[in-house]
Amino acid sequence: MKIGNKTFTDGTHIMAIINLTPDSFYEGSRANEKEILCRVEKAVCDGAEVIDIGGQSTRPSYIAVNEREEWSRIENSVKVIKKNFDIPLSVDTYYPYVAKNALEEGADLINDVWGLQYSKNNDMAEIIGKYRASVCIMQNQNGISSDENLWNDIFAFLDKSVKTAKDAGIKQDKILIDGGIGFGKNKEQNWKVLNEYEKLNKYGYPLLLGTSRKSMFGGEIKDRLNPTLKSTRLAVRKNILFVRVHDVKENYEAIKSESALLGKL
Repeated sequence: MKIGNKTFTDGTHIMAIINLTPDSFYEGSRANEKEILCRVEKAVCDGAEVIDIGGQSTRPSYIAVNEREEWSRIENSVKVIKKNFDIPLSVDTYYPYVAKNALEEGADLINDVWGLQYSKNNDMAEIIGKYRASVCIMQNQNGISSDENLWNDIFAFLDKSVKTAKDAGIKQDKILIDGGIGFGKNKEQNWKVLNEYEKLNKYGYPLLLGTSRKSMFGGEIKDRLNPTLKSTRLAVRKNILFVRVHDVKENYEAIKSESALLGKL
């Protein structure tokens, strides 16, 4: 998997979440422009190998902001991160306008929670292909699947997304798949997808797991670190290439210890 000038092959790596939003579900992930360099530096020191920034919350029942507002929230941060750090930069957006501007400023990966399907005319995929960037394709949908159709619905969505990516010229080694835990699924289905995540290997692309502090773990957000770390250990066992997390240091230590137990170090 290539992201910017880095190649990721074996092991499990950390994508660090930094939200330039006032309303992201986990307050600890929020930052402002004045804090951004310090936040990135800490994430890198703690073990992050990719930084993921976003200008819009996608928490349950979120209120969308328009593409220009979203870009205004992240524009300066994209510029200063690329100027000051040699680390791949991911931008979390489903707006083609934001993706194009971010890639113009040097962003390396577009993390699209609508799997290239928000824009009906394939603008997002065409932009990513044009800039020879990488993409994280996340499975998503309106509504909840029935239990018996869960994996069929996931595969139907991803089949379309992967075809769209290929048709737009996005290279094989620049595609990452995210099963979309927390999106279009109830609690029990989120657990089923997590426990059967290896089914996504059918596409032949590396995988990203995003469970950090999500509601599937129950309880208060502040109390969800330990179950998050258990899912990160599971990611190591399932050979998932990336975990997208809020708590970099703790997840890095979980990856190291689980890798050591499995003889992967």
